[in-house]
Amino acid sequence: MSRVKPLIVIQSSDFDTAAEIARMTQHRRDIGAVVTFSGLCRDEGGTLSALEIEHYPDMAEAEIGRIAEEVLARWTLTGLTVIHRYGFIKPGENIVLVVAASAHRQAAFEAASFLMDYLKNAAPFWKKQHLVSGEASGWVEAKAKDEEALKRWTKAK
Repeated sequence: MSRVKPLIVIQSSDFDTAAEIARMTQHRRDIGAVVTFSGLCRDEGGTLSALEIEHYPDMAEAEIGRIAEEVLARWTLTGLTVIHRYGFIKPGENIVLVVAASAHRQAAFEAASFLMDYLKNAAPFWKKQHLVSGEASGWVEAKAKDEEALKRWTKAK
C-alpha cells in the first residue's frame, strides 16, 4: 500500500463536498468507508450577518499538515482531505470540510473526529462575528466543551 499524502487546502472560495468525495474515491477499490464532516456558518438565531475568519497562511497550512501526519500515524487511512475557508462567510455557507477514507469505518470515523476536535481548538484561525445589528462584536473565544473534546484524544494516547 502506498503512503497516503493528505490534501490540505486553505482558501477563500467555497468548496463542493460531493466533488471532493468523488475526487478521493474515483477509480479506487481499496476504500470501504468515507467519513465527511462539513462545518457551516450558522446565523446564531438571526443575529449574525457574517463570520470573518483570519489566518497566517504558511502557519495554518503547516500546522494542519503536522496534525494530518499525526492522524496518518494513528489510523490506517486510504485518503485524507482538509479544506478550510477564510474571509467573510455568510450563514449557511461552508467553513470546513474533512474527508477521511479507510478500508474500514472505525478508522475513518475516529480520524475525522480527531481532526475536527483539533481544528476547532488548536488550528491557527481566528473568528470574528459581524452582527446584523451593526453592533461591534469581538473575536470568538474557545468554548470549554470544545477544549474537553480535544483532551479525550490525549488521554487515549
